[in-house]
Amino acid sequence: MTVSAIVLAAGAGTRMRSERPKPLHRICGRPMVLHVIHALELLKPAHTVVVVGHAADQVTDKISAESPDWANVAFAEQVEQNGTGDATAIGMAALSGDDYDDDATVIVVPGDTPLLSADTLDELVASHVANSNAATLLTSVLDDPTGYGRVIRGKDERVLRIVEQRDAAPEELDVREINTSIYAFRRDLLGPALRNLTADNAQGELYLTDVIGQLASMGHRVGALRASGAETQGVNDRWQLALAEREFRNRTNRHWLLNGVTMLDPRQTFIDVTVQLGRDVTIYPGTTLHGTTTVGDGCDIGPHTQLTDCTVGANSRVRQTVADGGVIGPASDVGPFAHITADTNLLAGTTTGPFYTAPDAR
Repeated sequence: MTVSAIVLAAGAGTRMRSERPKPLHRICGRPMVLHVIHALELLKPAHTVVVVGHAADQVTDKISAESPDWANVAFAEQVEQNGTGDATAIGMAALSGDDYDDDATVIVVPGDTPLLSADTLDELVASHVANSNAATLLTSVLDDPTGYGRVIRGKDERVLRIVEQRDAAPEELDVREINTSIYAFRRDLLGPALRNLTADNAQGELYLTDVIGQLASMGHRVGALRASGAETQGVNDRWQLALAEREFRNRTNRHWLLNGVTMLDPRQTFIDVTVQLGRDVTIYPGTTLHGTTTVGDGCDIGPHTQLTDCTVGANSRVRQTVADGGVIGPASDVGPFAHITADTNLLAGTTTGPFYTAPDAR
């Protein structure tokens, strides 16, 4: 079954209080929207359309430079912010072919859900296809669902519609199952439903959520898959950004701990998702590894060391050092209190001694 993806990344993100476009705020060394694109990896989408809007050129340039080739990324621009239904329709228009007899799967994902995992998206599409659903939405159950659209089910537990918080009746506000804004649709049913949307709601916008009610009222089967609220949490402000950073760093550290790396205190170890580590590396507290840093087998790194875009050869020791690029050859002993720059190329077996400064940094 062919899968295409639409990633919604057009919003201004005013609550971030930042000149940087919201999709480009970095989490664990990678722009937020790039985490969402990487979550598509198991699906290997035929097309990934990223709908941009605010600071469109800046967002497009960054995604083009850093997105993986397998994602097959293209872009569509939402010039006016007319809601998620409008954004999805713009994304649909950028897909090749038409939707009239194409029953392939289209998934729609917000660009601000960086904690979403590839396994969950794969399970969503598998459930959607296996049950021959017209649409399948990812839901979560929250103790406090305030602010979220509620999932309204019938007596047979089938999904009937989604009602936004501001449009909900008092009894609907008591529902704790919320819409995560992550969906799988049959393309031939999504296209006509989008064309029938109206802006008759409190926001005066075209809600993608109204597609669910349309399809259910026509007798089409709408399914739901529940996921952890922690995984589906969106990032709308700096506090939520910090929480997402913490969770992603926990995942990253756990990955390396299970793959032959020792950390004396994972809580004081900060590793970007773009870093590569060899076997039997030991990382001491207060160490941060950024960017394209690569550390070979058997190295001791730290304590209190920051390496950015740096290559460290096997069996080296780097202590209390700052490196902004550069190459440290195998079996070297660097630091304490060394400063390595981008033009530094330490040969194998180099011992710098304390307070070493690269010649071009003096």
